[in-house]
Amino acid sequence: MADTLIISDLHLSQDRPATVDLFLRFLQEQAVGAGALYILGDLFDAWIGDDNDSPAIVRIIEALRQFADSDRQLLVMHGNRDFLLGTQFAEQAGCKLLPDPYTCTLGGIRTLLMHGDLLCSDDLEYQEARKLLRSPAFIKDFVSRPIEQRIQLAAEYRKRSGEVVSLKPADIMDVNQQTVERYMRENGTHRLIHGHTHRPALHQFELDGSTAERHVLEDWHEQSSSYLRIATSGQITRENFG
Repeated sequence: MADTLIISDLHLSQDRPATVDLFLRFLQEQAVGAGALYILGDLFDAWIGDDNDSPAIVRIIEALRQFADSDRQLLVMHGNRDFLLGTQFAEQAGCKLLPDPYTCTLGGIRTLLMHGDLLCSDDLEYQEARKLLRSPAFIKDFVSRPIEQRIQLAAEYRKRSGEVVSLKPADIMDVNQQTVERYMRENGTHRLIHGHTHRPALHQFELDGSTAERHVLEDWHEQSSSYLRIATSGQITRENFG
């Protein structure tokens, strides 16, 4: 059996060609020997619908399909930027879309995978906005609009979101430890891997009398980033690429 690789928060877009190139090189050089690749949300900086056929999107989907067609698992979780990824994208990319949270066994260890935004429960304003944006009524209205209008609306939302984030205390933007422990208990695991917060680290703590660990993934930059590698033995390491 081959190793499993885990990444998140690439925020790929037509406006970040260097990051797109880095990811395509990652698929060709680092992921080629892996048995599975998990992408835990925000693969794209914004996903306005499966009918988006910009040149960068086409390149990325073709590269993902090539990876998946080489007898390797490709599993993608929705993030807060690309929660509109749908069945058409999954079919074209050859991937499986995962629910959030998602529990699986990696390297013989039961592991909880999340994007991470659900863990930021202190940010009540964000959690309410999350419910609204993912409601069937909002999604139906948004995807029915012309693609040019969706592009403009997504850009306006990202700008407003960035302005709001800059005004919030740093601790509100991070995870709530009690929420972390609740999700881990509910899913019967002592290992959690997530992204979203852009604060890469390994956190170890006691959970119900046993050692638990929370691995936070790094967001991707133009020239370099990191990913997690889980060996069949269960050993997990953070490796740099760039």
